[in-house]
Amino acid sequence: MSYRSDAIEYSKRNLDNYQEILQDFIKIPSISTDPKQKNSMQKAAEFVRSLLIKLGIDDVQILETNGHPVVFAEKKATVENASTVLIYGHYDVQPSDPLDLWLTNPFSPVEKDDRLFGRGTSDMKGQIIACLAAYNAISASGPIPVNFKFLFEGEEEIGSPNLPDFLSNHKELLECDIILNPDAGMISPNNPTIVYGLRGLTYFELNLTGPDHDLHSGMFGGVIHNPAIVLAELIVGMHDENWKVTLPGFYEDVLPLSKEEREQLLRLPITDEDLKRQTGVPELWGETGYNPIERLGSRPTLEISGMLSGFVGEGSKTIIPSSAMAKISMRTVPNQEPEKIFEQLRKYLEMNVPSTVKWDLQKFAGGWASISDRNNPGVISLTKALETVWGIKPLFKREGGSIPVVASMQRILGKESVLTGFGLPEDKIHSPNESLHLPTWKKGILSLIHFFYNYAGIE
Repeated sequence: MSYRSDAIEYSKRNLDNYQEILQDFIKIPSISTDPKQKNSMQKAAEFVRSLLIKLGIDDVQILETNGHPVVFAEKKATVENASTVLIYGHYDVQPSDPLDLWLTNPFSPVEKDDRLFGRGTSDMKGQIIACLAAYNAISASGPIPVNFKFLFEGEEEIGSPNLPDFLSNHKELLECDIILNPDAGMISPNNPTIVYGLRGLTYFELNLTGPDHDLHSGMFGGVIHNPAIVLAELIVGMHDENWKVTLPGFYEDVLPLSKEEREQLLRLPITDEDLKRQTGVPELWGETGYNPIERLGSRPTLEISGMLSGFVGEGSKTIIPSSAMAKISMRTVPNQEPEKIFEQLRKYLEMNVPSTVKWDLQKFAGGWASISDRNNPGVISLTKALETVWGIKPLFKREGGSIPVVASMQRILGKESVLTGFGLPEDKIHSPNESLHLPTWKKGILSLIHFFYNYAGIE
């Protein structure tokens, strides 16, 4: 037998053990946004460190940042002229609110109907353990074919605010040939998927103020411009009749889709009915001239994530509110610059906010979009790996969401990321009752074993 087949068999014998490790990991409430869970964040970092040491990796460090720590580890290949793969992951998770919608305790993992329920099962503790399981099977079965580096952060769910500085300050430590990032997902259990594009995110808060206090709507209605109405009019004006964003210059840097890309995206087995079923909406909506799949991953968007103004309690209260607020989020595509988007929004407001109110715009997030070369050796190696395990060629997808670290690594380290992951749309990440489809996850471990051998050029 070959080292590769030995590793595959070793992994299959130890799948239950890997699942037990994952379940212990999930029990740690590593919620990065909650100051009360600071000790849990440290405990999660220590858990990862201890696991790496247990797997035979002796160069393991917990490196401090201005926020939660980074766990770094390295294991040299035992073959000559080996390439280096940097594996990225995050050990933090989303808050579990609202708790009353969970059917199980979010931090007491429960297996039911081929799914493991718990916060972080899919996003992304399960993906971290899949990578470590693949490494374990390889290292236990023969020579180590690539140089392994591991970087696990604790702030992805809050936008990775300290990671760019960490990357800039540790370029030599993180030197590699390719980055494996398993924080993406698959379309379905039967459709292995490689994500090659990610949208960026810019996030703002717009505040309008009119009178210096709430006013009686009978005494002042008709002479005072209501900030809530102004806000509503501004929001309506942010899209035209074809649902294109109307900010000045918004599309000037957007890369057009090539004919070949559009053909590849048409292979994705996602229908309008699938999207309606997943979301519960009666009909789909979006920019004229593009189908839903193209709009989901390759077109920029402007959304209102929240609004607040006036009286919102039970019953009635007749006032003109003194202020109105909106949270505005935009998903951007490659070549769109966060600072430029900010200026475009400011320009729109300067042109359209009436003199009857004052306004203030705050920027909360600005992350770049990213796109990867589908012909780089890492993507080719993963394509072959997924095809070996699933028996069909993988699909290529541009993801609608954002993974800020991908663009950061591309810009700071100058390296491409290979995006994979074995979560599914039904996993309900960021929502109550998050779960992981265990059969898909276990096939994912086997795929990663093949990926590392493929990338090393070992048949």
